[in-house]
Amino acid sequence: MGTRIYADTTVDPTPPQDVPQEPKTALFKTSGSVDFPLLLIMIAFVVFGVMMVYSASWDFSLTWYDDPMYQFHRQLISLGIGITLAVFFSFTDYHSWKKFALASMLALIVFLLVELFVNKTGLGGGRGVFKGSYQPSEFAKIITIIYLAVWMHSKREQIHDLQWGLFPLGIILGIICGLIYLQPDFSATLTVFVLGGLLFFLGGGDIKQILTLIIIAGLAGIVVVKASSYSSTRISDFLNGLQDLTKASYHVLYSFEAIVKGSWFGVGMGMASTKLDGLPFAPTDSIFAVIAEELGLAGAAGTVLLYCLLVWRGLRIAERAPDMLGSLLAAGLTLWIGAEALINMLVMVGLMPFAGNALPFISYGGSNLVCALAAVGIIMSVSRHIEAQVEPKEWSSTGESVDLRGRNRRRSLSRIGRS
Repeated sequence: MGTRIYADTTVDPTPPQDVPQEPKTALFKTSGSVDFPLLLIMIAFVVFGVMMVYSASWDFSLTWYDDPMYQFHRQLISLGIGITLAVFFSFTDYHSWKKFALASMLALIVFLLVELFVNKTGLGGGRGVFKGSYQPSEFAKIITIIYLAVWMHSKREQIHDLQWGLFPLGIILGIICGLIYLQPDFSATLTVFVLGGLLFFLGGGDIKQILTLIIIAGLAGIVVVKASSYSSTRISDFLNGLQDLTKASYHVLYSFEAIVKGSWFGVGMGMASTKLDGLPFAPTDSIFAVIAEELGLAGAAGTVLLYCLLVWRGLRIAERAPDMLGSLLAAGLTLWIGAEALINMLVMVGLMPFAGNALPFISYGGSNLVCALAAVGIIMSVSRHIEAQVEPKEWSSTGESVDLRGRNRRRSLSRIGRS
């Protein structure tokens, strides 16, 4: 018998390898490794922050609370909460914020309204609830960044239109900034407004709309400063200090005294004297001055370097993020932490009006510490998605579609053959 040849009609159940599969989304992301440099930076911050709070707070806690370990113990509790949130958010898919951003913003508005009615007074003013322990303005910063990142990602095709760009942004920032200013907390109000404008810029907002926003903000700032004796005094002290250091505010004068005493290498950990005889709020607003006295200019420079490394790593993650949402989240949260640190340090050396911003990860303050660690967790979540990217990038720093506003002289649209 002749050999018969039959056509192979077997259907291969395995799909072709070159056909892209629909990505599966999940609340928790288990693939992708942590960003090791960022992890090392955060370990350094946590250890250094605990040491400095312990050194700077014992006399203050003894004076105000009759317990030299009061603030240190509370800082440890906040640190535990912050680390827990950081780990949780780092293993959570950052795309999940699309579902929770609106609810978070509504909860924040309620929180700010409650603060206005309750107005429990903590150290330095009525900016907190629950005996002044929780400051809504700190939560407002991180929640505003998350909400605006999600909003601009969803409206990315319409962001240049006035009705979808500047108007909605103005309403969002107006509500949040207005509620924060009524606390009153002018520095937090300014921080939130600047962060909103910065995210709008990074998200591709029209330059004319951005200039309009800056002009409106400038005019509003002038009116606020003229109407508020509190803000006017701070501006006046700042200008006087620039002309003659001896006429600067007592806060800046004590800060410079601490820096002079610390010289190059400091008087030793725990040995600062200005925190005992005049430096206001040594564990919180003035902790950078304590660092300069106890560890010297070398320690202060090391602190600045650590923040520079954090900003570099965060922006590097934003640059490599697989989509626009990840880039906006990583860039916005990183720049917020960097701006907080920069403002605090500039105030301590008399180069900026007193603002009352905490030094992230180092100053005593549960709200700021928890929010800053949570922000790092979200940044880490973005970094964990870089290796597991399964979709073409819609956001890049190399100019294919849209970039991190990096004018690299390349085309702004995709070329043939490129994702």
